[in-house]
Amino acid sequence: FKVKKFLFSSSGGTVYGECAKPAPETTPTEPHAPYGVSKLAAEKYIQTYGLNHGLKYTIFRYANVYGPRQDPFGEAGVVAIFSKHLLQEKQPFIFGNGKQTRDFVFVMDVVNANVLALNRAHNQVVNIGTQKEISVNKLFQTMSAILNFKKPAIRKPARAGELSRSVLDIRKAKKILGWAPTVSLKSGVEQTIHFFESRI
Repeated sequence: FKVKKFLFSSSGGTVYGECAKPAPETTPTEPHAPYGVSKLAAEKYIQTYGLNHGLKYTIFRYANVYGPRQDPFGEAGVVAIFSKHLLQEKQPFIFGNGKQTRDFVFVMDVVNANVLALNRAHNQVVNIGTQKEISVNKLFQTMSAILNFKKPAIRKPARAGELSRSVLDIRKAKKILGWAPTVSLKSGVEQTIHFFESRI
């Protein structure tokens, strides 16, 4: 098919394991769940194919991507899931104590990174996130305030393999892509909620 370059959506939110600090791309990979193992295996296949066949690639290790059009009916994508529940005036679930933190990056910022990589960051692994973390509890509070939702979340036991802290170092993306996130969490969440208001 004469493909000139391959952009792969990997997951910094899983391949690094627990993050004591914002994780750069040089962080040892220690996935705690099969999903992270599968992403890491795909990275290795792509790198091997590039080595043997000369195909250019960029491997993106995304943080927690969210935004309009995300599936609110699955098990992943907490912003979309919270949006669905809050708009229906239903209490969402929070697993564990809710103190687990994530690095949430808006989908349009991710799109911009992919466009930049068409002609940059060849044969590189690059984190795409915000280098900021927020707890699931704080995310719920933020979204509840936007919608004036007063009920508490329903607590459920922690899930096996769930990380307590995940946040990415994005200095490499800034340096070799000229990329940085532009959408704040509050703005991105408001845009996401607005999208779902007429669809849920």
